[in-house]
Amino acid sequence: MKIKMKDGSIQEACFEEELGKKAFRHTTAHILAQAVKRLYPAAKCAIGPSIAEGFYYDFDFGFHFSEENFAEIEAEMKKIVKENLQLRHFTADRKKAMQVMEERNEPYKIELLNELPEEEEISFYQQGEYLEMCAGPHVAYTSAVKAFKLLSVAGAYWRGDEKNKMLTRIYGTSFPNKAMLEEYLNRLEEAKRRDHRKLGKELGLFALFEEGPGFPFFLPKGLILKNLLVDYWRKLHEREGYVEISTPIILGRQLWETSGHWEHYRDNMYTTLIDGVDFAIKPMSCPGGMLVYKMKPRSYREFPLRISELGLIHRNEKSGTLHGLMRVRCCTQDDAHIFMAPEQMQDEIKGVARLIDEVYSDFGFKYHVELSTRPENAIGSDEDWEMATSGLKNALDDLKLPYVVNEGDGAFYGPKIDFHLEDSIGRTWQCGTIQLDFQLPQRFGAEYIGEDGNKHRPIMVHRVVFGSIERFIGILIEHFAGKFPLWLSPVQIKILSISDKYNGYAKEIEKVLAKNGFRCEVDGRAEKIGYKIRTAQMERVPYMLVVGEKEVKADCVSVRTRDGGDLGCMTIERLLEVLYEDEFVAVR
Repeated sequence: MKIKMKDGSIQEACFEEELGKKAFRHTTAHILAQAVKRLYPAAKCAIGPSIAEGFYYDFDFGFHFSEENFAEIEAEMKKIVKENLQLRHFTADRKKAMQVMEERNEPYKIELLNELPEEEEISFYQQGEYLEMCAGPHVAYTSAVKAFKLLSVAGAYWRGDEKNKMLTRIYGTSFPNKAMLEEYLNRLEEAKRRDHRKLGKELGLFALFEEGPGFPFFLPKGLILKNLLVDYWRKLHEREGYVEISTPIILGRQLWETSGHWEHYRDNMYTTLIDGVDFAIKPMSCPGGMLVYKMKPRSYREFPLRISELGLIHRNEKSGTLHGLMRVRCCTQDDAHIFMAPEQMQDEIKGVARLIDEVYSDFGFKYHVELSTRPENAIGSDEDWEMATSGLKNALDDLKLPYVVNEGDGAFYGPKIDFHLEDSIGRTWQCGTIQLDFQLPQRFGAEYIGEDGNKHRPIMVHRVVFGSIERFIGILIEHFAGKFPLWLSPVQIKILSISDKYNGYAKEIEKVLAKNGFRCEVDGRAEKIGYKIRTAQMERVPYMLVVGEKEVKADCVSVRTRDGGDLGCMTIERLLEVLYEDEFVAVR
């Protein structure tokens, strides 16, 4: 594809490249806006960028807009594609640009122009009668957009500010051919079937109530799942030499001023007054961890000091961003902080990377790694940044982990490594992270006595593996479509009696299995066995044991799996062997 850049140059890029994909979908957003203006001339245009999976455009329609309007808009978009309109690029000074937007009665564009310097040259792209103030990039002709689909409509405050007017945001996606679009739409349908909010309700894992938006309630089966993850996490961290602490949820304002959160993160924090003094509910556990570190003088002999915490944190997320367990206001962050001497940094980074690799492998996730380097607003010396970035690179190279470098995307206090896991339908989720921090040890005056007898500043690493347990559960629900591996299933085995006179035998089986560490339930209802099997399958229970007259006489059970596999009649001894041979039991 030929791509028109902001400077007027032409570049070649295919759709698979980031530039090509961005230009292709950005152009589709312009085609959408042109179609809207043709059909609804009074509509006002706001912004329309490309995004990870497609594009969106925000409009002020002045009337109730719904997905019922999509058909006529898509029809008009197809006409624009067939017209093979050339996207012409030109620039104008701010005064001329303002005149153009005033003539076209586009108040949102005018507002954006008012914030630009008077001397700035404004970039425009025009296709047919449609003119857009835009930096690009775009494809050269509208005919390149062979396949597209409008997906949904949502409300969006202008510029993300709740004080501004609510606009209508239309989401869509586009591809170079229909086959790619169909594949993507099928993946979307599969994602809907796997939606953790839907499955979480059906499987009785968690609940969300109007009385607590963004504050999930874990139900009995969901709490079993959560505790299994916590137990798994604790065993790994105990093995790796971490000590676990627990710090208070509410801490005084002075702490958050020292850490910098009161200045930089205040809008995302919940606060309260205690005895006339400001306190805040913690949005992260790091400052409390610093207090623990500073409780006593530290020596290099204690290093590396690995401190973990399953911290309950609260963040004041905007209501429009809340999404099941994926975006909440309250979650359990599997945090850990490692304090070390400079010469220990590379080995510790490798140790964390190995731990994250082990966890993701246990759950069957593939992943890729990104290394983010020094941003413009970074603090600290050039020497510190060079040492830290080299340490991260060398650790990844030693582990032979491929990675992509995100130049300038590190935290202001240090570079970081992010782990993006891939689920069973190809979606990626950023979960694990390893961050080097120069800021907190400096702000809190953290020190240790080195081998030379002098005081030194420790190197501090922040790291998470799950990210948050709640979000990781949401990802697991969708990854497995609710069909958790045996070790992770809240109910591992369901014992189904053919009639109530076999309930006693079913209970005896349950006791034996429970004694061997398995989570079982008996379905002794007066229902047909076919109905009980279907119910257990709907509940995604890994194993079903059918018991009736034949099984009682033979002192065995008939074993079925949730996917319909009939394993035949087994003694309890043989059943236990099968369960322990399950490929995921080793993780238990």
